[in-house]
Amino acid sequence: MFKQLVAGSALGLVLMSGAAQAIEGSVDVSEHNTNLNVGLGTTTPGLFLKGNWLRSDHDGSTYGAGLGYNVDFGPLRLAPTAKAIFTHPEDGKNGFAVALGGAAHYSFNSMWGLYGEYYYAPESFTDQLDSYQEAGGGLSFTPVSLLNLRVGYQYIELNNKDGRKDNVLVDGPYVGASLRF
Repeated sequence: MFKQLVAGSALGLVLMSGAAQAIEGSVDVSEHNTNLNVGLGTTTPGLFLKGNWLRSDHDGSTYGAGLGYNVDFGPLRLAPTAKAIFTHPEDGKNGFAVALGGAAHYSFNSMWGLYGEYYYAPESFTDQLDSYQEAGGGLSFTPVSLLNLRVGYQYIELNNKDGRKDNVLVDGPYVGASLRF
């Protein structure tokens, strides 16, 4: 009974904290891919959830869900994160990966900032892959609190097993926009 009470209380706190958090939806596009994102609490200190769907014109797609924690140090925000990813490579087998990593965002002022992120899953954290790797970064502009515009560079690679061709889902510049509610 005590375990159920503790688990129920913890779940209630997470749900209540989410009610006060902002919901964010975004889209990132480049020449050969589209990435749709949704997040809860991604722009405030503390626990956050996020999910995405990435589609490459030539190399496959991924679906992901992440859980992280934002920590602010003045204008710098660090966000260690774990992501569960379903992979659907064009030249390999469907599989899963659990990538660990994080993001950083430095705000110059209320409108301009720099951001970067990196996630990695070795073979022991994947199914049907030798590894998963994701990196990106760029410049953000927030003209009003509800809108964030981004320009940057992103790289996402699925290293396939059994000698199959690796799939580079994203490798190049992109532009993105987010709406926050």
